[in-house]
Amino acid sequence: MAKSGKGSKGGGEKVIATNKNARRQYQILDTLEAGIVLHGTEAKTIRQGMSQMTDAYVYIKNAEAFLANLNIPVYEFGNRENHEPLRVRKLLLHKREINRLRATIEEKGRAVVATRMYYKKGRVKVELGVGQGKKLHDKRQDLKDRDQKREMSREMKVRQR
Repeated sequence: MAKSGKGSKGGGEKVIATNKNARRQYQILDTLEAGIVLHGTEAKTIRQGMSQMTDAYVYIKNAEAFLANLNIPVYEFGNRENHEPLRVRKLLLHKREINRLRATIEEKGRAVVATRMYYKKGRVKVELGVGQGKKLHDKRQDLKDRDQKREMSREMKVRQR
């Protein structure tokens, strides 16, 4: 039986935002979970579900990982202490994870992009995907595969009737 009361938090994940464009542009080879440092009103804006991670990517500087291009709009009920929407946010990772990401980024054609943002035990987490850039013919093949699956499902529905 699950605990109830003041101190218990649900262990499930609630997705806040996803980066669908990352799966189109990159073949995701590996994923990694990271915490994110938020300031003041950013948490309130995220709780309202108003964040966009279309072009969010990770870079490493001075043995620290940072997330760039994550758009968290200004909190509408905030004051002059409101946050910057496109500021660079620090990621919370272990040193060995950062070293692994650095080695991945230095490989040719690889990038680390944010694939989704979610709550886990009351904390905001970011899933990072290590991706290899897709070529144009790979993207076309994905479109063909998707169309074939759609046609097959339509045929199955017709046959079931």
